[in-house]
Amino acid sequence: MKRIGITGQNGFIGSFLFNTLKLSESKYKLVPFFDSYFTSFQDLCNFVSSCDAIVHLAGINRNNDQDLLYSTNVELVQQLIKACETTNSKPHILFASSIQEDDSGSYGKSKRDGRLMLNEWSLKNKSKFSGIIIPNVFGPFCKPYYNSVVATFCHQLTHNEIPEIIKDSEVKLVYIDELVKIFIDLIDNKDDSNDPIEVKCPFNIKVSDILEQLTYFKNNYFIHGIIPDFDNKFQINLFNTFVSYIDFTSFFPFLLQNHVDVRGSFTELTKSFGGGQVSFSTTKTGIIRGNHFHTRKFERFIVLKGKARLDLCRIGTNQVMSFYLDGRHPSFVDIPVWHIHKLTNIGKQNLFTLFWTNEFFDKINPDTYPGLIGETTG
Repeated sequence: MKRIGITGQNGFIGSFLFNTLKLSESKYKLVPFFDSYFTSFQDLCNFVSSCDAIVHLAGINRNNDQDLLYSTNVELVQQLIKACETTNSKPHILFASSIQEDDSGSYGKSKRDGRLMLNEWSLKNKSKFSGIIIPNVFGPFCKPYYNSVVATFCHQLTHNEIPEIIKDSEVKLVYIDELVKIFIDLIDNKDDSNDPIEVKCPFNIKVSDILEQLTYFKNNYFIHGIIPDFDNKFQINLFNTFVSYIDFTSFFPFLLQNHVDVRGSFTELTKSFGGGQVSFSTTKTGIIRGNHFHTRKFERFIVLKGKARLDLCRIGTNQVMSFYLDGRHPSFVDIPVWHIHKLTNIGKQNLFTLFWTNEFFDKINPDTYPGLIGETTG
């Protein structure tokens, strides 16, 4: 079992890596990291000596004081090296650098110099080092107005703000799940090469094209509840990212139009420009379904008959959102990725529920992980 530590564990990339590694607890032991370790040298020494591999993500991306930005990022690397030398520790260090290494800005220079310093340390101590050159990363829960135009556009479109294109350049993008897989593959890889690893960009796309796709999601899904057609993996990744910025408590349940006449009623349940799988279930009174989450599948719940409470909780938080659904008032709730969900029959009769997901169920790779509502996992 490899002992893995992640500096910047609570950041965007760090939290995704932490939570993904935790899905394989029989294979990896996660060594907790706190930002205070960089101000307490003894704690930092204890941390590095407890790790077989350290993924160094801690640092700052933006600051008006460019000298402070550079010095902060470099000093973090220097402290990490000093702690390893003091304890005679030789963990495999994986360093998150940037495609901005070749730029003249302080951020790119701090990344380049930090990578070179760690590489020199590893060669001197005959320790494994992986310097990873990373393009622009996007995915759910990324901080808007910070380092991702995708995050900023998603936040603006779901909060009645008007996005503005400052420069319509071409952006190299990698999805957070794909980047995390690269980190894990490197942790598992026994190759001792110290050559820089440049993350391949599956998607080069203009800023205006990103905004056009996200606006399509807003006009169809956000306003009308229509699930878009996904022509490729990039679109479903972008859609899952977009959904994560919605204020769920005001958006769900999404009320459906119920057409009633002398014959009875008719309700259009799910409109999708693509395919997917539709399932149906009955649930006895007091029975609970779910208590699991998905990392890639997008799912819709619709109560056809009976009363239910659907609880949602994002992984890594204790904030529970509860939605009450009644078959007499057709509505739906969608399940975003990385959200534990639990459906409880709170009525006095059997609960009839319709489920839709964007992909067919695969027994070999079901993308279903157990979790308890309200438990903190990252």
